[in-house]
Amino acid sequence: MTSNVRTVEEEFGGLEAMEGAGVRLRRLFGHAEVPRLDPFLLLDHFRSSDPADYVAGFPWHPHRGIETVTYMLNGQVDHGDTLGNTGTIDSGDVQWMSSGSGILHQEMPRRMEGMLDGFQLWVNMPAKSKMSTPEYRGVRRTAFPIVKDDAGTVVKVVAGTHRGAVGPVDALPVDPTYLDVTVRPGETFSAPTVRGHTTFAYPIEGAGKFDPAAKREIPARTVAVYGDGDSVEVKAGPEGVRFLLVSGRPLGEPVAWYGPIVMNRQEELQEAIRELRRGDFIKHAQPVVDG
Repeated sequence: MTSNVRTVEEEFGGLEAMEGAGVRLRRLFGHAEVPRLDPFLLLDHFRSSDPADYVAGFPWHPHRGIETVTYMLNGQVDHGDTLGNTGTIDSGDVQWMSSGSGILHQEMPRRMEGMLDGFQLWVNMPAKSKMSTPEYRGVRRTAFPIVKDDAGTVVKVVAGTHRGAVGPVDALPVDPTYLDVTVRPGETFSAPTVRGHTTFAYPIEGAGKFDPAAKREIPARTVAVYGDGDSVEVKAGPEGVRFLLVSGRPLGEPVAWYGPIVMNRQEELQEAIRELRRGDFIKHAQPVVDG
């Protein structure tokens, strides 16, 4: 079979939004894009040097049927949940939480000098896993393998593999890859991808051409959604580029979504709301130790 480099089919610039108790952020994609990025549901980028934009945080709220992936580039977010976990997501850390049958948690950014900068990605869970026992993975920055090449490219492997390095977040339903890639000016990065997996890139800093056929560079804070293929190829612009590269196996299942709950049928959503009102939403609540 001939190997094909993926080309960019769509770009999403996102919209400014207010979430939680009053957190200003940019929603790169969300409800309106379902099912275009299956199994990915939502990507938020919160980035501000003004504490008024984020200190209200995300007080206690429920999740069911999804995985939430919080990655802090800079700053600290305190969290707690009904599994008994408490702690702080620090600069470079990742919190990968599988909500399964239901969890309540809170995420509260700490006031700081300088730029608070981080992401939250929502990953859908297959129908067979939506009512599974919730699982929490708090991964410190020192646990992630870093891969460097002769051109100075640096790749942090959060999930999946790159050049033999395996990310510490594994055994997940959609077989995700999550890389943080930094490429020097004018250099080219390439990586294999699984044919059939949904794949997107999100430039954080700088700009670059995200496929060999690109006629222009894609700037920071724009999602580039790839068509199918066996690999991606990115050429950094004159300032270099840092980007997230994310891929996963699409589920091809119906999506019924209301707020922080994502199921397959409207009846399941209605039952979840009834359980919240009755106070029996939480099915499992054994403490799990931070990783």
